[in-house]
Amino acid sequence: MMMQKLCLLLMVCGLLRPGPAAAKPNVVILLADDSGWGDYSASGNPNLKTPQIDSLARDGASLDHFYVCSVCAPTRAELLTGRYHPRTGVRGVSSGQERLNLDDSTLADAFKVAGYATGAFGKWHNGSQWPYHPMARGFDEYYGFTSGHWGEYFDPPLEHNGKPVRGKGFIADDLTGHALEFIERNQTRPFFCYVPFNTPHSPWAVPDEYWQRTRDRPIGRRGVDGEQENLQQTRCALAMMENLDTNVGRILRKLEELKLSENTIVLYFSDNGPNSNRWNGGMKGRKGTTDEGGLRSVCFIRWPGQIRAGHTVSGITGAIDLLPTLSALAAVPRVGEKPLDGRDLSPLLRGTTAAGPERRIFSHHNGKVSVRTPLFRLDDGGALFDLTADPAQRTDLAGQDPDTATRLREAVVAWRKDVGVPPAGVVPDDRPYPVGYAAFPMTPLPARDGMPHGGVKRSASAPNCSYFVNWKSLEDRMTWEVEVQTTGDYEVVIPYTCPLVDAGSTVELSFKGAVLTSAVTPGWDPPLYTNQDTIPRPAGESQMKEFRPWSPGTIHLEKGRGQLTLRALKIPGRSVMDVRGVYLTLKK
Repeated sequence: MMMQKLCLLLMVCGLLRPGPAAAKPNVVILLADDSGWGDYSASGNPNLKTPQIDSLARDGASLDHFYVCSVCAPTRAELLTGRYHPRTGVRGVSSGQERLNLDDSTLADAFKVAGYATGAFGKWHNGSQWPYHPMARGFDEYYGFTSGHWGEYFDPPLEHNGKPVRGKGFIADDLTGHALEFIERNQTRPFFCYVPFNTPHSPWAVPDEYWQRTRDRPIGRRGVDGEQENLQQTRCALAMMENLDTNVGRILRKLEELKLSENTIVLYFSDNGPNSNRWNGGMKGRKGTTDEGGLRSVCFIRWPGQIRAGHTVSGITGAIDLLPTLSALAAVPRVGEKPLDGRDLSPLLRGTTAAGPERRIFSHHNGKVSVRTPLFRLDDGGALFDLTADPAQRTDLAGQDPDTATRLREAVVAWRKDVGVPPAGVVPDDRPYPVGYAAFPMTPLPARDGMPHGGVKRSASAPNCSYFVNWKSLEDRMTWEVEVQTTGDYEVVIPYTCPLVDAGSTVELSFKGAVLTSAVTPGWDPPLYTNQDTIPRPAGESQMKEFRPWSPGTIHLEKGRGQLTLRALKIPGRSVMDVRGVYLTLKK
């Protein structure tokens, strides 16, 4: 362990050089966001065409019963660590609950120590502040956004290695473009390229050329809850999937152009079930449930000459298996000593083992737990279903097979105790947001990580990509629980909007006796975007607008933990301002 830590430190400092590329396969991980098992022509869906993604199944192996989590951040944690997400500190998808514990090592850590160039391009969703940031978790380069979902899909505000940038064009196209640049730059050395897309996650937005092909398309196969299916949402999701297929094709073509395909492992899967009631192979459940349809994903993995083309692994597998499997395929030693929950699937992928051993895979969301065996699922209510005969989970067999039901219920109780999920499902999260690391001087404290008080509200019920509104009273305030790592002066920037007639409020930012006071000026009152969405976004998601940076000055912060508070001292107009967050940059 000490040697691994030393190697990682040397790599970060640039003192340990990578070895020759020929001996090490490149790795490309492509992760869809909210795409269900049924969103592919390879799964038998006639409503769309995904030839590029399907080619990975044809030229590689398919994990036929592959399970992820019911929402986004937990799946990412299980991919990165090979461990069930409750062990890793990931309890939810926003307000700090999505952060991956700092004492958990990641897949990127291991590949970085092994001499790989490492890059991530897309939706991170496992922590925004250093050292939760992807560049502190094994990645040399990061381009994208660190929160759960994003409200702007065209020319979006993003970050590149911690610095704010403005993306160009549709977000999935833009993320792919940066991944292609990374691959091109590192073609002469081994690389680990992680592309966590954020589509077909809502808001429902896609380039018009894709929408025009799908907007009037007949939907031949419907979801199991057909009366609840919104056909326009289904069509937009299919259009987003076809755009995603195009971008997967761009990456596969780049590997061909650079003559890297033969020595590159390409992995594709999704992070949870579908985000609407569309066709999903007749399975019960969607995103946010621990039923089969909320958890099963396609998983395709290609490595020419090493993984059998057209091979299907029929046993149950999961996101927890990806770290040990990729590490074994690439002969990359683990970094870290925590026990894994996942298994090495490389013998199954290479066809040297006929079938995996009997196992159980547990799934957790908001205190609810279900468990999958090769034949059964015990759902989060204790009902038992034979998924070979009954994928829609209509017939509870617990009364007919009480022994199996009892064994699995006991297994769920033991698993809850093992991973730390109490029966009530509430696990307190007392972790503060870290501020002031010299290695990464700028700390974002977005509204999603803060708490509104008084009349202040979020712009929508979903905290991710929200901003604070309705700041009208001297009793109103916003707070962030932070821990300052370095005593020093911090430049403050607040992305804001403010009606011109309301400009001039005096606001105070304070922390443990330190105070910064300034007037909000000038006014800036842009309209809400009207050209972002293809069809109306869900009511719980914020309508976005252009925030401008307001710089009230510099505040001196002492090392330690406490509440960072933003409040008003004087309000001459009807309101103070809308706030997207507070950014603190440690000055040299």
